[in-house]
Amino acid sequence: MNLLEQINVNVGRSPLYVPDSVGSCETDRLPVRLLAFYLPQFHIIPENDLWWGEGFTEWTNVTKAVPRFVGHYQPRLPSALGFYDATRKSVLKRQVDLARRYGIYGFCFHHYWFGGRKLLQRPLETLLANPDIDISFCVNWANESWTRRWDGREKSVLIQQNHSLDDSIAFMRTLLPMFGDRRYITIDGRPLVLIYRPGIIPNIKEIVSHWRELIRAEGFEDPFIAMVQRHLDGDATKYLMDGTVGFPPFYLSTYIAPKRDVVLLDPKFQGVVREYRDLMEASIANNQIEPRTFPGVVPSWDNDARMPARGTCFVNSTPALYGAWLRAACAASMRNFSGDQRLVFINAWNEWAEGAYLEPDRHYGYAYLAETRRVLQSIGPHFNSQLAGGPPRLLTYQDKGISRRIRGAARYALNYMADLAEELAWRLRQ
Repeated sequence: MNLLEQINVNVGRSPLYVPDSVGSCETDRLPVRLLAFYLPQFHIIPENDLWWGEGFTEWTNVTKAVPRFVGHYQPRLPSALGFYDATRKSVLKRQVDLARRYGIYGFCFHHYWFGGRKLLQRPLETLLANPDIDISFCVNWANESWTRRWDGREKSVLIQQNHSLDDSIAFMRTLLPMFGDRRYITIDGRPLVLIYRPGIIPNIKEIVSHWRELIRAEGFEDPFIAMVQRHLDGDATKYLMDGTVGFPPFYLSTYIAPKRDVVLLDPKFQGVVREYRDLMEASIANNQIEPRTFPGVVPSWDNDARMPARGTCFVNSTPALYGAWLRAACAASMRNFSGDQRLVFINAWNEWAEGAYLEPDRHYGYAYLAETRRVLQSIGPHFNSQLAGGPPRLLTYQDKGISRRIRGAARYALNYMADLAEELAWRLRQ
């Protein structure tokens, strides 16, 4: 297959294509709440005009993507919602309608704050200004500096994140009005706040304590502060936080061996290709190793659109595999948690340039949304009784054979050393 043939396959309808269907999923009545991360970078801002060129949005990267090897699903193009502007109320209402009909309980908005400066905040402001848009929400403070990592110049800082006690308290004050919104997500009455990288915040324990005092002083319950799981950093207790949120593929990706049988269409491709099934199986196994982490699921992953010819791709994702992973994640959440803590996080609702989205596209249509609803509707009266023995047998390592487990252990050990080197390199750059 040549490049043009692969593009024609990708922009056409897959045999797995599913059209929109009438129906709904009563999310308030389900024993598990699905929260999908929401990327707001689908509108023009002056900063991106300056850094990446006039008119830049996430769609800029999405539309220029091409397949780098045979079977590479690029470009990924939207269908029903089109190349939308996420600041428009009509767009958000359509997104919310889709999300609720197919079983998504709420959105977790990536939130950007740099020393009092907010970026990409307008989609969230649109939601806050329109209480008739009926979806639950919370925020994840994406507290990294922005660099030119996408074009290979990671040391070139676009906007610096300078953490301090005063700035962290000022940030939390901006969230207080949101906690009073009836739609804001809580756990047992406690407002849920995610912090993407607590490990890079100096004196984080002190800051967390101040956050709690501030929020309680304003009349709210003690917040449920959670960290986002990432490689070598998944223990919330060391930051005095309440929980950890699964965020695949980052936590486990380096432990999965790359594919060696890739047939290149672009001889300059220097990215990494791994199997989606391996990621799924590793994540499901990890739910048993770290039972106090809210399970995370990713429908697919491919960030080559952001990092042309240098991306990381998890290939051969299908709606069925995603559904199997989601079902196992729901089972783990129901087994390990109770009440409001029965959460599953999906990465993501609309990370188009990372190939991680539930929104309908031209190739699969509504297939991933339909699979989400199908899994949720399968959580019936007998679902709890099926959990006593753990996740469905099909999805565990127990039946994979001794030789595969040995190979897996060796693979994890080798990749663990590579992960340590990567983390050390990152810390030296700071």
